[in-house]
Amino acid sequence: MPFTRSPNLAHLKSSETVAISTEAQRRKAAGEDVLDLGAGEPDFDTPAAVADAGIAAIRAGKTRYAPNVGTVELRRAMAASFSRMSAGRAVDPDRIVVSNGSKQSLFNACFALFGPGDKVLVPSPAWVSYPQIVHLARAEPVTVPGDPEWSLKVSVADLEKFRDANTRGVILCSPCNPTGAVYTQAELHAIATWAAAHGIWLLSDEIYRRIHYGPGPAPSLFDLDDAVLDRSVVFSGASKAYAMTGWRIGMSYAPLELTQAMAALQSHTTTGANQPAMWAATTAFGDPAIDVEVAKMVAAFRRRRDYLVARFQDQLPGVEFVEPHGAFYFFFRVDGLAPGRNLGGAKFCEQLMKDEGVAMVPGAAFGDDRWVRLSFAVSDTVLEAACDRLVRFALK
Repeated sequence: MPFTRSPNLAHLKSSETVAISTEAQRRKAAGEDVLDLGAGEPDFDTPAAVADAGIAAIRAGKTRYAPNVGTVELRRAMAASFSRMSAGRAVDPDRIVVSNGSKQSLFNACFALFGPGDKVLVPSPAWVSYPQIVHLARAEPVTVPGDPEWSLKVSVADLEKFRDANTRGVILCSPCNPTGAVYTQAELHAIATWAAAHGIWLLSDEIYRRIHYGPGPAPSLFDLDDAVLDRSVVFSGASKAYAMTGWRIGMSYAPLELTQAMAALQSHTTTGANQPAMWAATTAFGDPAIDVEVAKMVAAFRRRRDYLVARFQDQLPGVEFVEPHGAFYFFFRVDGLAPGRNLGGAKFCEQLMKDEGVAMVPGAAFGDDRWVRLSFAVSDTVLEAACDRLVRFALK
């Protein structure tokens, strides 16, 4: 009997970013000369002290079931870290649920909060998994186009245009994947105030908060008044700032009643994250010496960002792009970039891979195929070589 999809998967699509990374790896394994600027993970190793903490946990026999919500030590380290980044504000570790990556944390929240008939506003361009996760909760994602004159961010006025009686949530990402745009504290406050006034849950993905090119970490909901957090969920994790993508440690911070609901859901899906990874993450969040390693990574990302901006301004003048103030992505517009070809993002990336062996992610994956996402989480040498090929392709 042929397989028939459950209605639960009616809207499900595979992750385009994962697919492109997989294809780039396949081509490399086949001996092709491929430069992969599609992957969304740091090119640095996990800090040695963090890795050693995970190894030590294994050797100490910390390999059994851990508390479903995460170890007390990790939740306390996370709470203390968020408190330090936000001028010492109180952060309650009992409102944290540790999950197998922030993607699971987002799923937990959407599944606990939304259901059939509900609508969730998703500013676009957006990370590929947001609308998919909303669909899995049997709710409806509603795309809210970002303003090209405002680094493709959205304002309260933009969100209000799409709000109706069924709107139950909005998912915000800052620093943003795929654009690198960063919402200011005033902008976050305005959106949070609007959401609270209309009884809308604000889900804030802050996984890239520490990868910020302004002073200190990027603005956060943790920087706002306590009342804002009464109807908000903050997401973070170890993956990006600590180069721990494969360790799979994410977290959510929410009102206690919602936290308990998400913990109950998680207890019937994955039963939480694995112990060695949590002990490694405890060192990442809790050891101030690791901040030095984070600062080195951010400095490298800033240098690469500056290189890209200068290269585009010098050799591809007139090409529209979002200057990233956080994360490690460069989002640029390609429709009409190649004279006489008028390629959209998907065709542009397909042809770029074929002609030059450079992998990037088309903007269609994030909701707008006029754009392309370039990840500069690669070595300076790879980035410069890939830019040479990109400029050659764009100008020929």
